[in-house]
Amino acid sequence: MSTNDTPPEEPTAGPAGPEPGPGAVQPGAVQPGAAQAGPVEAAPEETGRQRLAAGLWPPRVSRAQLIVAVLLFVLGLGLAIQVRSNSDSSALRGARQEDLVRILDELDGRTKRLEDEKQKLDDQRRELESSSNQAEEARKQTVEKERQLGILAGTVAAQGPGIVLKITDPKGQVSSDKLLDTLQELRAAGAEAIQINGVRIVADSYFSDEEDGVAIDGKKITQPYEFKVIGKPQDLEPALNIPGGVVQSLEKEQAVVSVTRPAKIVVDALRAAKQPDYARSSSS
Repeated sequence: MSTNDTPPEEPTAGPAGPEPGPGAVQPGAVQPGAAQAGPVEAAPEETGRQRLAAGLWPPRVSRAQLIVAVLLFVLGLGLAIQVRSNSDSSALRGARQEDLVRILDELDGRTKRLEDEKQKLDDQRRELESSSNQAEEARKQTVEKERQLGILAGTVAAQGPGIVLKITDPKGQVSSDKLLDTLQELRAAGAEAIQINGVRIVADSYFSDEEDGVAIDGKKITQPYEFKVIGKPQDLEPALNIPGGVVQSLEKEQAVVSVTRPAKIVVDALRAAKQPDYARSSSS
């Protein structure tokens, strides 16, 4: 073995590059904490209903819109109250034409009677103020008032213009309520004194059905039913003959009705004056 023999040379590395720093990432290495890339899923597409719901809720109302909404609510409430009030005050809207004519006629008659009564009271007041002997005038008016109250109470006889209403009921179909309706119609037309078949009619008179007839205040009367009525004939007779009134109602029951206007009506059936058990004059 020769002394100049040298050991075999080790393979040499290629050109050396700069050594990586402490934080460098080696090629192909996965960085710690980083998520591995995968296939990206597409978000589901929203439907039209979902977009509408998202646009409506939660509501986004401005202050101006809120004020307008409150004003519209108040306006609608006011209109509803007005409509309801108009509906409540129109109770006669569904009434028949005959009923409306009768109601209007009664109102006209009552208005006229109230105006006449007011005129009489005004005349009495002027007479008292202008009379030289006021005590005597007051006494005369008291006597006249007593006479008028006696006529209304049925304790004194009365006479004057008016009508005679006669109802003949061959079929026996006219009941006590029909006669009561006739009486109420006459009173509404201004009747001041009424007598039916010899029975004086007063404020507390009542009608009842009896076998083969009708009773007034417990006294039986038979047909024909004759009403003697003192009042203004021009008001009494038309009130009975209005469409849908007393005459038509009785004729539907196959009754025969006649109305006459004698020159003078005499109502001479009397009622005994009743002494009240409990009521006393407030001036005593």
